[in-house]
Parts: sequence; C-alpha cells; structure tokens
Amino acid sequence: MNENCIFCKIVQGEVKTQKVHEDEDLVAFKDLNPQAPTHLLVVPKKHIPSLAKCGKEDEALLGRLQASIASISEKLGLGSYRVVTNVGRQAGQSVEHLHYHVLGGRRMTWPPG
Repeated sequence: MNENCIFCKIVQGEVKTQKVHEDEDLVAFKDLNPQAPTHLLVVPKKHIPSLAKCGKEDEALLGRLQASIASISEKLGLGSYRVVTNVGRQAGQSVEHLHYHVLGGRRMTWPPG
C-alpha cells in the first residue's frame, strides 16, 4: 500500500466510493467523472504504479483483472464496452496505481475523445 495513493485509500476503505465489485484481488467502482453512461475503474488491491511496472510475479493478477472485467461487465448487462489503461502522464494516467477504465452504454468512437 502507498499511503499517498487515492486508490490505495479506496482499497483500504478510507475513502468511500460506489463499489460495484470487490474480491480478494481487486475493487471495481464508478468513476467520479464518467465519460460514458457506465464508467468503472477496476484497480488491483496490490499497489502497482502502472502497467509498465508489472513484473513476472504479477502475471496471474493481470489475468484475474481481465477476467473480472469481463465478468463484472456481463453482470452489469454491458454487451459492448471499452477497456483502457493509461501508462504515464503523457498518456493521461492521473493516478499512479494500475487501473483499468471500463466504458460502456454508448457507441464508442475512435480515436477516443
């Protein structure tokens, strides 16, 4: 845990959110600034600064995150959705804790924005 990380504080229950799922490895909650009708953030409980900082020891966790995103999306009735993770400030990463954005409920365009 990183005591200065907002996502670590959410994981620890120090900051309240609208959780849609929690298990031993991750927490999924509604984004405070949604970019789609459904906009979730899925974060591992383990503090990892970004996808670029994942190691071999994180492979199982990464697979669990992906599988959980699919399961959570199905439970929410999302037939189509976009999954995004930003790596680094220039890519738009605003919190240095690995997280996935799950966006659905509208037609997505490319490029995003």
